[in-house]
Amino acid sequence: MRRYFKGLYMSLGMFCAIPLPYNLWNDKCMNLVLPCFPLIGIIIGVLWRGAAELLIFGGVHIVLVSAVLSVLPFFLTGFLHLDGYMDTSDAVLSRRPLEDKLRILKDPHTGAFAVIMAAVLFMLQFAAVYAVIEKGEYLSLLIVISVVSRCASALSVLCLKTMPQSGYANMFKQNTGAPHKIFIIFTAAAAVGLSYLSAGFFGLIAAGAVILGFIGAAAYAYKDFKSISGDLAGFALVISELCGLIALAVI
Repeated sequence: MRRYFKGLYMSLGMFCAIPLPYNLWNDKCMNLVLPCFPLIGIIIGVLWRGAAELLIFGGVHIVLVSAVLSVLPFFLTGFLHLDGYMDTSDAVLSRRPLEDKLRILKDPHTGAFAVIMAAVLFMLQFAAVYAVIEKGEYLSLLIVISVVSRCASALSVLCLKTMPQSGYANMFKQNTGAPHKIFIIFTAAAAVGLSYLSAGFFGLIAAGAVILGFIGAAAYAYKDFKSISGDLAGFALVISELCGLIALAVI
C-alpha cells in the first residue's frame, strides 16, 4: 500500500502544480505514475467544480466566473498540458517533413501556429464554460471530464509506440503491463458509470465526447509522428476536455 501511495504522490508532483509538503521520488515506483494519473483528475475536477460552486454562490458575475473556470485547470496543472498542446499545434500545422516537425516539437520558442491555436482554444473554452454556468446544471461532470481525459492520456502512452525522444513517456512506461492498463480502464469505466448516475444519458454524452475528442486529436497527431509523446498526449488531453465542455454546453 505504501508503494502505491508513493506512486500517487509522484504522479501528483509530476502532473499537478499544487504545492506538496515534501519531495518524494522512488525509481521503483515509476511504473505507477501513469496508472495514478487519472486519480489526479479527481483532484483537479473536484477543485474545478468547487471553484465553480464557490464563485456562483458568491454572486460573482457570470463573465468573470467563466473566465476563471476557463483557465483554472491550466493553472492547477502548471500549464503542463497546455504546453504540449501548443508545441504539438506548432509542429503539426507546420506541414513540414517529419524531421522538421520533431525539431519544432522540441523547440523552446513559441511559433505563430501555437499562438493562434491557443487563442482558438481559450475562445471556445470560455464560450463553452459560459454556456455551462448559464445553464447551472451538471457541474459534477467537470470531475468526470478531468478523470476520463487523463485515463485516455495514460492509456495512449502505455499502449502506443512512444517517441525515442520522449524521455518521460518512455521512463514511465517501463515495467508496466496489463494490470496497469486494466486499472486505468476500470477507473474510466467507474467515471463513466458515475456520470450516468449523476446526469443520466447526458452524462454518457459528455463522457463520450471526451473519449471521441481524445481519439480524434491523438489520431490526428499520431498520423504525422507515427508515435506518441508527452506533448502529443497533452495535446489530445486538452482537446478532449474542450470537447467535453462543448458537449455540456449543448446538451
